[in-house]
Formats: sequence, C-alpha cells, structure tokens
Amino acid sequence: MSNSFSQMILFQVKPDRLDAFELLIRAIQAEQQALPGCIGVKYMKRFYTFDGVENGKPPRELTRIVKCVKYYSYLEFDTIENCGKANGWFFDRHARDVMKLLIMPFEINSGYSV
Repeated sequence: MSNSFSQMILFQVKPDRLDAFELLIRAIQAEQQALPGCIGVKYMKRFYTFDGVENGKPPRELTRIVKCVKYYSYLEFDTIENCGKANGWFFDRHARDVMKLLIMPFEINSGYSV
C-alpha cells in the first residue's frame, strides 16, 4: 500500500497536571517532527463538544472537568517501519514521564491513511 501510515493517541490527563503535560508534549512534539519519515505531528486539547447542540450549529465549549482532560495526537509517517521506530523512540525516551501525568495508560490506534 502506498499511503502513509498514521497513528492517533488518546491521553487522559489528570486535571492538576495540565500545565506539566502541555510543557512536556511541546518538547516531545519538536523532537517527533525531526524523526525519520515523519510527515506531520499534531496535538489537540478537547475544548468543545457537539453534545446537545442543534444540527448545523457550532460546538459548545466544555464548562467543567469531570475526571480528566483529553488530549489527542495525530502522527503521520511515510512507512509503517518508521512509525514503529518512532514508537520505540517514544517509549524509550518519554513514556514514563507522560504516564505520570495520566489517569490511565494512553491508547494508540494506527493504520494506513485512506
């Protein structure tokens, strides 16, 4: 398959650790962008929801933290092999520090882009 290989990661961050997570993830993102075969790296903090919103209207802003704040990352690589190497790099260098800031282990989903 000639499409790029992508992965999405869900991080459920402890409410009292948001600043530490964002500081750490900015440093990690800069390093990830320089990894071999990396096409793109994006992170998103969930601020809005479509729950209870009328069809066609913009999402509403979240007003309170229930148990965690969700962050998502989207990484795209030229090959599945380079994605695997990047995962190894992440686990070797940063996973332990990231895990300390989460309520549960992060979830990774991956596959070829469509």
